[in-house]
Amino acid sequence: MEKKIAILTDIHGNNAALTAVLDEIDHDLQVEHIYCLGDLVGIGHETNEVLETLFSREDVSFVLGNHDEAILDILAGKEPESKGPERDHHKWIASRLNEQLTAPLHQIPKQLESNYNGKKFLFTHYHLNEENEFMTVDYEPTAKKLDEHYSKTNADVVCFGHHHVVHHFHSRQRLYFNPGALGCQYKPIAPYAMLTVGELGNINIDLKEVPYNNKDYMLAYSRLPIPAKDFVLKNFYGNQHLNYL
Repeated sequence: MEKKIAILTDIHGNNAALTAVLDEIDHDLQVEHIYCLGDLVGIGHETNEVLETLFSREDVSFVLGNHDEAILDILAGKEPESKGPERDHHKWIASRLNEQLTAPLHQIPKQLESNYNGKKFLFTHYHLNEENEFMTVDYEPTAKKLDEHYSKTNADVVCFGHHHVVHHFHSRQRLYFNPGALGCQYKPIAPYAMLTVGELGNINIDLKEVPYNNKDYMLAYSRLPIPAKDFVLKNFYGNQHLNYL
C-alpha cells in the first residue's frame, strides 16, 4: 500500500501561511504524517501561534532549526551563534515566547529517521558537521557534493530545509529534497511538498504552493518594534507590506 507524507520547512513564525497549508493537508485523508524540518520560529512575529498550532497536533514530527536553536540558547542564558542585529532580533523573539512552549521546543532533535515501504528517510534542518552543528549554506549544491557529505548514512532519501529555495537532486545513492521555505516568500504563497512512496519503493514528489491572505500578517509585522525589521521586510518578504498601505 502506498504511503503519503507531507514535508514542511522554515515556517519562521508565520502562522497565517502555516494555517493555510495545514488546512490543505487536512483535506487529504491519505496523508499519514507531517514532517516539519525546523526553523519553526525566528524572522516572523507569530511565534506562539505557530508553536501552539503545531504542538497541539499528534501527526507532526519535528527537527530543530538554527533559529530555534538560537532562541533556546538565549532562553538558557547562552550566547547564540547569531550576531549583531540578528542576535537582537532573536532576543526580541525569545522575549515574547510563551514559557509553556519552551519545554516541547527543547525536546526537538536535530535529525529524525523513518521508513516507508522499505525506503529509509533522514530528516534534518540542514547538513550537520561532525560536531553536530549546522554547516554554512552551500549556494551551489550538487548531487555529488551531497553524496560525499552523506556517504556514511544508509538513507535513501534526505529531506532538509534552511536554504529557502527548492532543491531536488537524485543520484545513484539517494534522493535529496528541500521543499522551500513555507513562511518566507516574496508573494503570498506557502510552499510545501507531498511525498508518496509506492508499494515497490518508487517515490513521487508533488510540490505545492498554497495561496493565502497575508495582509494582516504583513501589516502587523510592519508596525511592530522588531529589531532588523526593515532588513527582514525587504529581504525575506520583498516589502509586500507596501502593497497594503
